[in-house]
Amino acid sequence: MSENISQPPLMSRGMKAVLISQFLSAFADNALLFAILAQFKSALYPEWSQPVLQMVFVLAFILLAPFVGQFADRNPKGRVMLSGNLLKFVGAFLICVGSDPFLGYALVGIGAAVYSPAKYGILGELTDGERLVKANGLMEASTIAAILLGSVIGGLLSDWSIVLALGVCAAMYALAVFVNFSIQKLSAAQIGRGWNIKRMFSQFLEATRTLWTDKESRFSLVGTSMFWGAGVTLRFLLVQWVPIALGMTDNTTPTILNAMVAIGIVVGAGLAAKFVTLKTVRRCMPAGILIGLGVVYFSLQTSIIPSYLILIIIGIFGGFFVVPLNALLQDKGKHSVGAGNAIAVQNLGENTAMLLMLGLFSLVTSIGVSVVAIGIGFGAIFAIAIGGLWLWDCTRKKS
Repeated sequence: MSENISQPPLMSRGMKAVLISQFLSAFADNALLFAILAQFKSALYPEWSQPVLQMVFVLAFILLAPFVGQFADRNPKGRVMLSGNLLKFVGAFLICVGSDPFLGYALVGIGAAVYSPAKYGILGELTDGERLVKANGLMEASTIAAILLGSVIGGLLSDWSIVLALGVCAAMYALAVFVNFSIQKLSAAQIGRGWNIKRMFSQFLEATRTLWTDKESRFSLVGTSMFWGAGVTLRFLLVQWVPIALGMTDNTTPTILNAMVAIGIVVGAGLAAKFVTLKTVRRCMPAGILIGLGVVYFSLQTSIIPSYLILIIIGIFGGFFVVPLNALLQDKGKHSVGAGNAIAVQNLGENTAMLLMLGLFSLVTSIGVSVVAIGIGFGAIFAIAIGGLWLWDCTRKKS
């Protein structure tokens, strides 16, 4: 009883501000991507340029990984979130006024790289213990709801006016900056450390070594990296699959299909928060295998309604799979290398996986491999890989 009294409520004022800020920022992230893809389509950019655009974004995470986690831990995380959203706003604004979309999107990627360790790391400062899984569930629900609305509205606005779509994205980033001022100024997790770049890089390498040599942390890092690498590839797969399998060439249909995945992830995140704790994280592994099998089955579809249903189911498995793994890493990181550092290491793994998978997707697309064949192969490999990770973990536990 006394433990419950001493803990702040899960939905504190700070938590609400974090969730609202995350919703606005993620909404703009997803609407902006589809607005730029519509811009590419209108300007007759080659198909391989679409995954390359995302690779530009991902590179920012990889290059800044040694520094952004420590930046998040050495400053109040609410202010770090504000800085990241401000950079995103500048990038979106530059695209609005006609700057090169790759340059503007790279700046949005830098903002996202700064923002990410703080948005997850602050959860462990606003709550703790078993509530951390629930807080992650709320964060994922907020994020996926934003993906749902941002993707659909981004596609709809782009069919009407690409300039309007880009302007709405910049406005949402500006609103996220405003909301960030409502997050209380928490104490920095690490105080009194200098900003020597060489030392920071060495400390990041040490944090990476610490997490990857810890069995529990490594389990989480491998799982989340595979999930997000697969997730970003699925998004571009859908964009190219729609005109081939369904015969539709508008900008809205791919965004609605992405939204179906988002709906499922919201449900899956809620189920994970209800049925999985830090002690029972491995319950999520069968869901990972079913994600891959679902993608294989989806790739064979030729009508819209079954496609919606299958993607919702894939999303449910995805939310149930990734939320517990995120919470596990945050808990391990908080008690070892710092939550911000842990998320930065996680971002390095996830974005390296994204870069490799997007590069492979761009390659096979450029040489003319069927999108349906890509989807089948992609889903099968993912299911086998998650099954292998689960088997490896079971074997390790027995030994």
